Amino acid sequence: MLPVTDMLGRTIVVPERPQRIISLVPSQTELLADLGLETEVVGITKFCVHPQSWFRSKTRIGGTKMVHNDRVRSLQPDLIIANKEENVREQIDALEAIAPVWVSDIHTLEDALRMIREVAALCGKAEAGETIATRIQDFFASLPLSGSARKTAYCIWREPWMWAGGDTFIHDILKRCGLENALQDTPRYPELDLEGLRALDPTTVLLSSEPYPFKEQHIAEVQAVLPVAKIRLVDGEMFSWYGSRLLQAPARPSPDGGDCFLRIVCDKLSPLSLLRRP
Repeated sequence: MLPVTDMLGRTIVVPERPQRIISLVPSQTELLADLGLETEVVGITKFCVHPQSWFRSKTRIGGTKMVHNDRVRSLQPDLIIANKEENVREQIDALEAIAPVWVSDIHTLEDALRMIREVAALCGKAEAGETIATRIQDFFASLPLSGSARKTAYCIWREPWMWAGGDTFIHDILKRCGLENALQDTPRYPELDLEGLRALDPTTVLLSSEPYPFKEQHIAEVQAVLPVAKIRLVDGEMFSWYGSRLLQAPARPSPDGGDCFLRIVCDKLSPLSLLRRP
């Protein structure tokens, strides 16, 4: 058994190489898969949709906000991997009576890269984790800096309308794409109706595919209050999943063979079809 420190600064004691892992976070579940931990991961949430083979075959222990402790206990885990924002503190405290819980805390790309390396090392896959983190780091370092940032609002929910604030991972990705977050002075995910959005006067509004599944009909709703702004649907996983999903950023082509997803956003706002997932 080894003492390790999670991203909240808590010391937990874990097996030298965990053999029965439960993941409570979709983006971290996908990372575990890409690290080659097929056998070791025994439980995931109902929102852990990647990889699809795991979604179909692994035991689901509830959602990110509502974990079924009896299912967790029945799987006899020796490590549970969670996240400060995704999971509920009281549930994490309860789960610690079953197994050690390692908690990530992600606000920036640097945090995400640290998480990838630390989770990989924790699970005996340090070399694979370093490869993933380095590839992601190199891609973002290659993005050209935009001469003038577009004032952008990134929407995550409707009724009430909610947006990505300035201390979120989404904010950091927007900045790295050459976009200025219109709500950068507001923490977390503030509620702001469309009239309030009009007062901010963003030149661009991005409607995310998750957690609210925005569709094309919602574009007109926002366009009615911001008639000259560019309103676009975007793949929410590319802005908010902080694990190995970021590996797909350079290879996310447009349907007509255009440039990669993030480079399109960084260089110019292209037609709707280019920003949607193919």
